[in-house]
Amino acid sequence: MNSSTSILKWLFSHLRPYITKVALALVALFVGAMAWLILGQGVRLVVDQGFVAGDETMLLQSLLLVLGIALIGSVATYCRFYLMVWLGERVCADIRKALFSHLVTLSPNFYAEARTGEVISRFTSDTTLLQSVVGTGVSMALRSLVMFIGAIILMAITSTTLTFYVFIAVPVILLPIKLLGKKVRHFAKVSQDDVATMGTLIDENLHEIHTIQSYNHESQSVAAFDNSAEQIMRSAAKRIHYRALLIALIMFISLSSIFVVGWIGALDVIAGKVTPGELTAFVFYAVLAGGSIATISEVIGDLQKAAGASERIVELMNTQADIPQANKATDTSSALLQEPTQMAQSAADPILSLNNVNFSYPSVPDKQIIHDLSFNVKTGQKLAIVGHSGAGKSTLFDLMMRFYNLDSGEILLGKQKQTELDVDTVRRHFALVPQDAVIFAMSVADNIRLSSPDASDEAVIEAAKLAFAHEFIEGFVNGYDTQLGERGVKLSGGQKQRIAIARAVLAKRPILLLDEATSALDASSEKYVKQALDTLMNQTTTIIIAHRLSTVINADNIIVLEHGRLIAQGTHESLLESSPVYKEFVDLQLS
Repeated sequence: MNSSTSILKWLFSHLRPYITKVALALVALFVGAMAWLILGQGVRLVVDQGFVAGDETMLLQSLLLVLGIALIGSVATYCRFYLMVWLGERVCADIRKALFSHLVTLSPNFYAEARTGEVISRFTSDTTLLQSVVGTGVSMALRSLVMFIGAIILMAITSTTLTFYVFIAVPVILLPIKLLGKKVRHFAKVSQDDVATMGTLIDENLHEIHTIQSYNHESQSVAAFDNSAEQIMRSAAKRIHYRALLIALIMFISLSSIFVVGWIGALDVIAGKVTPGELTAFVFYAVLAGGSIATISEVIGDLQKAAGASERIVELMNTQADIPQANKATDTSSALLQEPTQMAQSAADPILSLNNVNFSYPSVPDKQIIHDLSFNVKTGQKLAIVGHSGAGKSTLFDLMMRFYNLDSGEILLGKQKQTELDVDTVRRHFALVPQDAVIFAMSVADNIRLSSPDASDEAVIEAAKLAFAHEFIEGFVNGYDTQLGERGVKLSGGQKQRIAIARAVLAKRPILLLDEATSALDASSEKYVKQALDTLMNQTTTIIIAHRLSTVINADNIIVLEHGRLIAQGTHESLLESSPVYKEFVDLQLS
């Protein structure tokens, strides 16, 4: 997308569903423009048959005619303005919806590289620019174009000679548009990028305000923000300079040509070649034409500014998801979701298999995280994964849920390859309880219901009871309807974790993934939540990232990872004898 024409084409593609309103707006625009053009003929009648002829009756009739035309033009202007602004808002909303729908399909790898504040900026300032272009800019440009063409035609009918002189100035007017338009567009894009950078800064600082204030970092944050704001001002000053210069040059050339042509016309009136009314009408149309060109030049400036915004939005829309959507899952996989025990032919068959898996993050392809890893998880089994920080434990969870593509190897759910299943289907096999519980700015019930939006209130409450969250939820003034605030600021760490566990309980997925789910709980809460998790784990297959000895002792199988390699697996007792790394883990826990 590298031109104003392509921007309009892209924007108009979003207007197609509302073609009726577009047509009505164009009719109103045309009627309004014609009314103002016909007004010039009314002015000619007032001058020639009223003032010059001295006919009071004709003067009154001409005045009433002019007022009637002005009324029609005003009504048409209302209709045009309302419809075009409505269309601008509608297109802006549609673009935002389409953009957000696309963004939620992009993998964590995209968000590891992209800056959240910049993405948010594209939703706000960039789409608002587009709304302005569709709602007012395009409308004004079309209206001005119609009036310019009509004014030129009526000028030619009034006096061909004077019109010829006007046309001499047209190439001179187009020259600054050509030369300065590119500058306006360039600095408009730079300004938008700077605004996005400031958005990122605001997002980071306000979300982490606790850390900033803890380390008395307020003054440094303010200084960084001030620098960002000043950078926006510097970029904006350059954009404003070139846009103002463009408008000023066009206005000067337009008005100068009108005055020169008016002077030539006055000489023709003295010579008797045209009437005073015709000259008045000609100057009226010339002013309309000049004003139309000035308006169009301003809109061109808006288009140049919107071009940068459009490029940034389209760039996001064209970002390909690096986890491709495969063909829809087969009937077999659908059945597996309904009956977890059917995922394997028998209880002895694996429900999940990793075969020779190798993986490195796309952002650091030279650093391999997982090395030739293979293991099986049987239905109903409790598997624990232990290892030092950075061993690749959390990465394994991401790979199981297919947040990233493998470098090589394969992951199977039952007998089916992960890559042969629809991504949505793959993830419906897992319920995840992360180490740092994620709470959204909505009610308690909606936070729990996140994993099962259609769940009844009774099911939500039962899940909360199993997670030992019901008691503290009932202690809130509004109970399950209590709004938890952004990132769950109203909850303690242990309360957040129990909400996340309730969410996993409600999901009723075949495989439960626990990233040390009790780590944020106090001793009392941990005791009860462990009992709830034990009940839940007896009903499903569980894979646990373990940091505590108490978590792994009762596991059916324990995998020991070191630098992404499987170096040992077995039961607690067998690993104590065979694995120095595991024995070190146990000794550290006991000490």
